Amino acid sequence: MKKIIVANQKGGVGKTTTTINLAASLALLGKKVLALDLDPQANLTSGLGFDKRKVSPHTYHLLMNEIQPEEAIKSTSIPNLKLIPANPHLAGARIELVGFKDRETRLKESLASLSEYDYILIDPPPALGILTLNGLVTADTFLVPVSISYYALEGLSDLLDAIRLVKRKLNPALSLEGVLVCMYDSRVKLSSEIYLEVKNHFKEKVYQTIIPNNVKLAEAPSFGKPIILYDKSGKGAIAYFRLAKEILGIS
Repeated sequence: MKKIIVANQKGGVGKTTTTINLAASLALLGKKVLALDLDPQANLTSGLGFDKRKVSPHTYHLLMNEIQPEEAIKSTSIPNLKLIPANPHLAGARIELVGFKDRETRLKESLASLSEYDYILIDPPPALGILTLNGLVTADTFLVPVSISYYALEGLSDLLDAIRLVKRKLNPALSLEGVLVCMYDSRVKLSSEIYLEVKNHFKEKVYQTIIPNNVKLAEAPSFGKPIILYDKSGKGAIAYFRLAKEILGIS
């Protein structure tokens, strides 16, 4: 089982979109996948078709040790893809966890009983707080989505600094899964310039797959569907399916 956190402290870079659609693509390729929503905004939850204000139990209960993970797992519209949802109440955990000595390891400890999945994909908040820290301590690797914008690399150094600290103090085995360029528009010169900058910095860790700037990808979450179900022959679906195959090492 491999646990991957999709992390970037900047919002709007394709973090949740990547978690949803990579999870769905891996599941359609025959892998047993669990997506875990660790963000109080709960966009991963709603993007997979659940009412984030009504769903229960959820990750808050997991972090508070009120339930076993199996009690929170929901089936999705894709057979091999399960979800541990979030709810806006998860925001309270950021305050409550401060009082626990094991506050950074609560998620890791709570998921220890799970063994039947090939992949667990974790979607944390776009901030370097206690919830993201729990995700980084739990994960084996971290995947970084980078959007095409002037501010694409802003804050990335802070994320990498935080990860170095986590590696040193809490999770020495944590490693970089890969860097994913998102929202790429081949018609815009800036896209190629930023892609080259990312490529020069991260070298072979940048995925060959590039996620295009795609209207359907933006629309799909409002229908509670991964792109592969919403627009299966579109550019966004094809790109995320290609990414899943790249991660699995298949052509």
